[in-house]
Amino acid sequence: MPTPYIGRRTLVAAFAALSLTSALPAFAADPALAAAVDGAWRSDANKARDAYRHPVDALTFWGLKPGMTIVEVDPGAKGWWTEILAPYAKATGGHYIAALRNPKDENFWKEVADSSVYGAVSAKTLTPDGSDLPTNSADFLLVARAFHNWSRQGATTDTYMKIFFDTLKPGGILAVEQHRAPEGSAPKAGTGYVPESYVIAAAEKAGFVLDGKSEINANPKDTRDHPFGVWTLPPVRQSKNDTRNLTEAERAHYDAIGESDRMTLKFKKP
Repeated sequence: MPTPYIGRRTLVAAFAALSLTSALPAFAADPALAAAVDGAWRSDANKARDAYRHPVDALTFWGLKPGMTIVEVDPGAKGWWTEILAPYAKATGGHYIAALRNPKDENFWKEVADSSVYGAVSAKTLTPDGSDLPTNSADFLLVARAFHNWSRQGATTDTYMKIFFDTLKPGGILAVEQHRAPEGSAPKAGTGYVPESYVIAAAEKAGFVLDGKSEINANPKDTRDHPFGVWTLPPVRQSKNDTRNLTEAERAHYDAIGESDRMTLKFKKP
């Protein structure tokens, strides 16, 4: 039986379909990651946000692997990523390190006190004045929702990106989740959003190579022009200040938007 002829248009269409598929969110084949996300130790409030923050898809896109040394920069007060990353590191033979302004922060240590869940957690100092993160020591470093603060603090972004570059091993991954402003917006605007190009330029200046972008955390409903910046939206839901008080209808409108439109970027240290 003769081999069927495959025309050029058929091949082009096939490659286009493959390219499109690769841009879609991936589902983790890593059972330890699925178990960490489903963990009973995670708070109900944090689990409720998974629909907006897509932890399995995001961490799979970024390239988290078993046994990695993981650094989380400035873990939030609610421990959203910490509740996933530290137990994952414990379960897979890795190591979780928090990079904090105050590595003796009592609230942080209360959150990770159960070593049967979180393992042997470490904390290191990270301030604009310096850090004691060991050089060439980490495989994976996560920065979540921080650039909008650093952009208003002089050279902090550049200082930290250099520290992150030095901390990662060659081939190490810098993972970024950040509220995304329209291109052309001022990074110092104080809205909680920064342009994607600002983050990319800062990373490349430090020596990183952009290894991928994902729309996993995109939210087309987010117009990014809210009265109290990104904090108008869930989960903060700011509704008033000295000059403005949202009506019930306005509050419902912003709640319906959901969490912010966010960039999801992956960089590598060559």
